[in-house]
Amino acid sequence: MTTDYLPGFGNHVATEAVSGALPVGRNSPQKPPFGLYAEQLSGTAFTAPRAENRRSWLYRMRPSAEHPPFVRYDGAPLFSPATGDAPLAPNRLRWDPIAAAPAGGDLIDGMTTMLVNGDPAHLEGVALHLYAADRDMDARVFVDADGELLFVPQEGRLELLTELGRIEVSPGQIALVPRGVRFRALLPDGRARGYVCENYGAMFRLPDLGPIGANGLANPRDFETPVAWFEDRDERVEIVQKYLGHLWRTELNHSPLDVVAWHGNLAPYRYDLSRFNTINTVSFDHPDPSIFTVLTSPSDVHGRANADFVIFPPRWMVAEDTFRPPWFHRNVMSEAMGLITGAYDAKAEGFRPGGLSLHNLLSGHGPDKATWDAASNAALQPHRIDGTMAFMLESCWPYRPTGFALDHAQPDYDECWADFPKARLP
Repeated sequence: MTTDYLPGFGNHVATEAVSGALPVGRNSPQKPPFGLYAEQLSGTAFTAPRAENRRSWLYRMRPSAEHPPFVRYDGAPLFSPATGDAPLAPNRLRWDPIAAAPAGGDLIDGMTTMLVNGDPAHLEGVALHLYAADRDMDARVFVDADGELLFVPQEGRLELLTELGRIEVSPGQIALVPRGVRFRALLPDGRARGYVCENYGAMFRLPDLGPIGANGLANPRDFETPVAWFEDRDERVEIVQKYLGHLWRTELNHSPLDVVAWHGNLAPYRYDLSRFNTINTVSFDHPDPSIFTVLTSPSDVHGRANADFVIFPPRWMVAEDTFRPPWFHRNVMSEAMGLITGAYDAKAEGFRPGGLSLHNLLSGHGPDKATWDAASNAALQPHRIDGTMAFMLESCWPYRPTGFALDHAQPDYDECWADFPKARLP
């Protein structure tokens, strides 16, 4: 299936699936073309500064307000923010990939919540989920009122059919569905696994470049927004909605993916991680990992992110007289990491594609013993790290693992830092 895309991050886009469906000169005319309904979808407050204001006007076949009451949905028992009230130990944690997709499970029923912080009711915090699915979402759609969803495929493609167009995303790419946008997911390869970063806080945006200058990291032109597309299906469709941490359902007698035209700067998008322009040192030491930030969600404290989506892509390492893997460190930010492909350069083993690790607020961490030995004695020639892609969802709020996550953590993760020799003083 071929889908056209429009370039640009946060640009104002105007697109129509039927010629003449977009009103000219008025957002909400008395009689929109073809009897369509005008509806504004706001991702920010009406009075947000112009540079930060994100909204789109949708012209649809039926208003989204037309639906029966919602009732609780219990079909995705592991898709939950429940973390319990027990004190959380300051331990480092790591997980193997989840065993398998639930038989006959689609993207929503195959979602497993692992880490949560913040509260969607307070419009701050993030959650990290794993998904494993082997069935298309056919007669159902999903909408998240709690936050925007950043999909990070690890195995198998996803085709996201959204109200504002279709996006196909493969491992090595990411795709974002804004808060409140309805969509369903198809599996072109029959099954799919990966990660979902759910952002309750300020919308993801590109980080400022500061002394880097005008170019580097992720380029706005490489983000792709879909063109208008719609479904005209008059049949039973279930809507599952996430609202204040819980799932709810209702039914329609038609597909709600019926937006014929839209214009604005709030839309789904995808990005190819291979287009990230990595910045690194050419002398000694190496920059903080913030230099690998693709997207950031700011908090109310300047310079302290509600969430940063960071990647560790293929790159050259050339620093002289420098320990090249990540150094040992303790951080006021909390770090949740996933591995899309290959190996991570700070761990010799135990961290596999599809797995996850957590180093919470001020937890000491860094390379394992085998990596430290190899890097401490390596001949420091230019070296290319290749065949890998890891990511980090860093947050200023400590993460709480769910009960499922605590029950399935690797029991021996701390041992990777055992047996370091004592320094020899003169």
